[in-house]
Amino acid sequence: AEGGMLGQGGGTTLSFLSPQDLYTAPDSCEGRCGEPYSEEDECHCSAECEGHGSCCEDYYRHCRPGGFSRSGDAITDEELLRVSEQLYGADRNKARPTDVAINPQYQASPGETGDQEDRSPQPLFRYVNEELFSKPTYSSFIKLLDNYQRVTGREEEVTAEELREQDNFLKEVMKTELMKKLFAFLHGKNRYGSEQEFVDDLKEMWFGLYSRGNGEQDSSGFEHVFSGEVKKGKVSGFHNWIRFYLLEKRGIVNYFSHNFDGPWDTYPDVLGLQFSWDGFYKEVGSAFIGSSPEFEFGLYTLCFIARPGRVCHLSLGGYSLSIQTYTWTKSTYGNGKKYIATAYVTSP
Repeated sequence: AEGGMLGQGGGTTLSFLSPQDLYTAPDSCEGRCGEPYSEEDECHCSAECEGHGSCCEDYYRHCRPGGFSRSGDAITDEELLRVSEQLYGADRNKARPTDVAINPQYQASPGETGDQEDRSPQPLFRYVNEELFSKPTYSSFIKLLDNYQRVTGREEEVTAEELREQDNFLKEVMKTELMKKLFAFLHGKNRYGSEQEFVDDLKEMWFGLYSRGNGEQDSSGFEHVFSGEVKKGKVSGFHNWIRFYLLEKRGIVNYFSHNFDGPWDTYPDVLGLQFSWDGFYKEVGSAFIGSSPEFEFGLYTLCFIARPGRVCHLSLGGYSLSIQTYTWTKSTYGNGKKYIATAYVTSP
């Protein structure tokens, strides 16, 4: 009985709380701090959870002194719209309109995206000014793309050089105004105490390895989102325009059609793509076009931290846009923190 009353005559009146007052989410610590440990719980909120690595994702927010339990530290929908516009305005390294020319050709209807039919005879990219790729965030990003075995189930061998490349990419993106703005916002929300703490977390969240296959450490958020993987004969992830352009130029990616073309008349733009990668098909691979690596990396990070596993509503140049992220649920790092499983832009 939602807020219902029970009682007869002058007898005792019991007031029932509405169901949402009683309910606490099984994967959240809201209202559960310090409750006794129970094996049946999906994740835990007692102090012991830190030692077991079994804390709920928001344990620090709700249950730790100095965590972000103040209501002012919650990230509101309005703040996401505001900070995403700030990041959009701060993307100094994005392509200028003269740097990239695309040729989207055929627009597929929803019923056609699964057809695996090449309806666009020309490549997607008519022209890209490759001088862009000598900018430090682009060149350090491109170095990372060849570090991965694309087939899930194949163990990733991470060499010392590859670890250096990860550190170098993070160092270069953190020099940008865009990532400094993102850090300032998250620092103001008590998510990170220092820039170094933020960088260390970015490294784990994006580059930490987990298993999509049979127990091999074969995947990471970065590999999945930016480089792309092949799983069960289909392309999985692969949401990056630079990767697409470089492979299309080599004849390894074949553009078929698009099902969504965003409202932007400048870069970054957004396309939903159908394509084949070495014979493996991607039914809808959404991608920003002409954005800098730090722009995508920053927006996906923002949404993963603010709205993990949910749709995250942003605003770019006055147009609304959504990003969907998913957390990796089978393994964690640190005190029960989650890796990125995927992140991609969706049409509003």
